[in-house]
Amino acid sequence: MQLQRDLRGLWLLLLSWFLLLLEVARAVRPVVSCPAACLCASNILSCSKQQLPNVPHALPSYTAQLDLSHNNLSRLRAEWTPTRLLYLHSLLLSHNQLNFISSEAFSPVPNLRYLDLSSNQLRTLDESLFSELRVLEVLLLYNNHIMAVDRSAFEDVAQLQKLYLSQNQISRFPLELVRLPKLALLDLSSNKLKTLPLSDLQKLPAWVKNGLYLHNNPLFCNCELYQLFAHWQYRQLSPVMDFQEDLHCMSSKKLHSIFNLNCSEYKEHAWVAHLGDTLTIHCDTKQQGMTKMWVTPSNERVLDAMANSTVRVFENGSLHFQQVQVEDGGVYTCYAIGEAFNETLSVELKVYNFTLHGHHDTLNTAYTTLVGCILSVVLVLIYLYLTPCRCWCRGVEKPSSHQGDSLSSSMLSTTPNHDPMAGGDKDDGFDRQVAFLEPAGPGQGQNGKLKPGNTLPVPEATGKGQRRMSDPESVSSVFSDTPIVV
Repeated sequence: MQLQRDLRGLWLLLLSWFLLLLEVARAVRPVVSCPAACLCASNILSCSKQQLPNVPHALPSYTAQLDLSHNNLSRLRAEWTPTRLLYLHSLLLSHNQLNFISSEAFSPVPNLRYLDLSSNQLRTLDESLFSELRVLEVLLLYNNHIMAVDRSAFEDVAQLQKLYLSQNQISRFPLELVRLPKLALLDLSSNKLKTLPLSDLQKLPAWVKNGLYLHNNPLFCNCELYQLFAHWQYRQLSPVMDFQEDLHCMSSKKLHSIFNLNCSEYKEHAWVAHLGDTLTIHCDTKQQGMTKMWVTPSNERVLDAMANSTVRVFENGSLHFQQVQVEDGGVYTCYAIGEAFNETLSVELKVYNFTLHGHHDTLNTAYTTLVGCILSVVLVLIYLYLTPCRCWCRGVEKPSSHQGDSLSSSMLSTTPNHDPMAGGDKDDGFDRQVAFLEPAGPGQGQNGKLKPGNTLPVPEATGKGQRRMSDPESVSSVFSDTPIVV
């Protein structure tokens, strides 16, 4: 009898311990069954097309994929799920009536990688809206009414790779988005973009431009826009090759094809360098993570570290020149090998046979020489025309005679000299002499100048009255060898 009582007490003790452990297990991890409006398959919950006005409560914490599309959800508040869904990686909310999303709505799902908010009524993307989604990779926001994108809406979404914003009403190009480190696809087609930051877009790497879709926007027509898309066409980038017929622009309220604009033909520019420059040429491929190899113009492979060479390849596949030489000029070829496709790029390098600093020195020397020549010419002209008369050239003026003014110049006769007073049968009117204009002065020597005591007759004036005495300064000579017939 005593033994039965002892066994009964032991059994009751074990049963109480079991019930206590069961209650503790329930408190640590509550067992939640599949919501009535959803279809559950393991860790996948499908609550689609149920006309739900709110998100079902008491969602299982092990949920990895949740489909709430095609319902009547209008607001996504911070407390939309009381349980943190740490295993949730895919959330589908498309085709609802969402017009408000709380800035704390994604705090319960920090490990979300795929988010579909397409085909809703969203109008703005507010500040730090997606900042909690630090591992988000794909975000679908197309077919909403989004007009404004806050510059900090995607501030901490560093892992985002694909962002779909097409079929909205965005009028400002969100340049901050293309600077996300891993964003490979940005769809801004069918919006209201009128202008683009062309200079910034030209600087983007090819793998970013290869996923930047801008078709079906009312862009303003200009040749800079044509040059941008012509370059994309030259590189055979997907946004142009796949949607070339949908690339339009507006001019005079008319729609024009961008490739039919009257602009100069696009030409790929060569890289330019001078002697001694340091230069890095990138192998601008359309895909990230490709294996790259460079070949020189002489068909030799460029190794990572070539002996006695100033050319080498960096780890990222860029071609680096430590000191550019003339023989480095030519066409270099980059062969890139990737998982999806291979790519071949050719880059031309032109090297000028002078250093950039030396070129400026050459210009300075030429400029100095030109200025010196001009100054020399000016000084010569000043000397010839504006030099003041020497003191010896100012002789005492002779009184006028009945024969007229004395010609203040050195005279050389084409005929032998004759005494003007000997013989009167010579016709004075035909007495022709050659004169070299020179300032007159007493005691002049040779080189066409009068000797002392050698006087020269002057014919009598035949006009009305006698001529006035000539001013010695009024007759000057530039070149003393210029003959004048008198």
